[in-house]
Amino acid sequence: MGYVNLRYKPSKNDLVCSFRVEPNHISYSKAAEAIAEESSIGTWTDLKTMKPSIQKIGAKVFEIHGNWIKIAYPSELFENGNMPQIMSSIGGNIFGMKALNKLRLEDIKWPENIMKSFMGPKFGIQGVRKILKIKDRPLVGTIVKPKLGLSSKQHAKVAYEAWIGGLDLVKSDENLTSQKFNRFENNVKECLKMRDKAEQKTGERKIYVPNVTAETKEMIRRAKLVEKEGGKCAMIDIITTGWSALQTLRNEGLNLILHGHRAGHGAFTRGNHGISMLVVADIARLLGIDQLHIGTVVGKMIGEREEVLHIEDEIEKKFVKEGEHTLEEDWGNIKPVFAICSGGLHAGLVSKLIKLLGKNIIIQAGGGIHGHPKGTKAGALAMRQALEATLENITLKEYAKEHKELMIALKKWS
Repeated sequence: MGYVNLRYKPSKNDLVCSFRVEPNHISYSKAAEAIAEESSIGTWTDLKTMKPSIQKIGAKVFEIHGNWIKIAYPSELFENGNMPQIMSSIGGNIFGMKALNKLRLEDIKWPENIMKSFMGPKFGIQGVRKILKIKDRPLVGTIVKPKLGLSSKQHAKVAYEAWIGGLDLVKSDENLTSQKFNRFENNVKECLKMRDKAEQKTGERKIYVPNVTAETKEMIRRAKLVEKEGGKCAMIDIITTGWSALQTLRNEGLNLILHGHRAGHGAFTRGNHGISMLVVADIARLLGIDQLHIGTVVGKMIGEREEVLHIEDEIEKKFVKEGEHTLEEDWGNIKPVFAICSGGLHAGLVSKLIKLLGKNIIIQAGGGIHGHPKGTKAGALAMRQALEATLENITLKEYAKEHKELMIALKKWS
């Protein structure tokens, strides 16, 4: 059967994928046909078992524009609420086909019936703001550094200095879980004790984000411990734990903000073969992440401006509003997600980030806080001062004249 139909108009119940493709000595049309076939109902040869009723639910290639193709998949091909099954179809075998040199899944348009089968974020942007009692400014946070090696008490002391310097949240890094020098249970108890102390001192609400990443049952046990001890948030490494683990954590019904770290995404989101970070973000949002690392455009980690702000291809121009990011797109009952900017950030980059991404972001600096010549508290003060200057439309250079912590940070990093 043929899978290319350039006259086909996708229905509201079709899942639509945008791919970039580099064929292997075949035409783009034949490459598109092979992708649609393998990712829906077909295989490499004609089938005696193929019935007309089955042919109706085959994927349809409805646009070929240069190296971009669009494929519509009828919803009947997918099991609602089962992300691994969906991704095994549209992001599975097709990446290993000999007919293709390279293939990249750039974007997915999700039909409402599939979106409704997932829970989405429990809190989202407004829920997190309500917990912190912060209405409209960006949040500022840090990652305790060094990543590994500090004891639980040392870790908590660093967190306390960051909180009293003005930061809203402090988190563990992606590779700290429960090593012998800093066991998870001790880490949570010590840091939440310091959180309470910082709240009393500053009069502001603070959040600690421990990393619960582990085998699924152990991950749930750790998340429940965080909730029992009075924590408000837990971090999960969404790529290395997998989509099912993330969904299991969300479905547990815990009263915790879920903070998504994307460690490992670059193994398949960089270059011209694999899956874009935009798709990863979509999936994480459907499965229930409340806040997610998205890249910074201006920091040390990969995150191209076009991918962080919007997706733009040669077929369709798809923009979010100016000063927003893709995780704020209107998805009906699926709440928007707080975008986390992290990786190589410091006070001197705050204004640029807000200009690019708006106020619904979490500006998270590790080395840019703890590497301040006057220490963690001064680094936190500098970051908060940079935020205040930006919101008051004062240049950082001008504001730094009367704020020494910011002045020192700008001299070191700008």
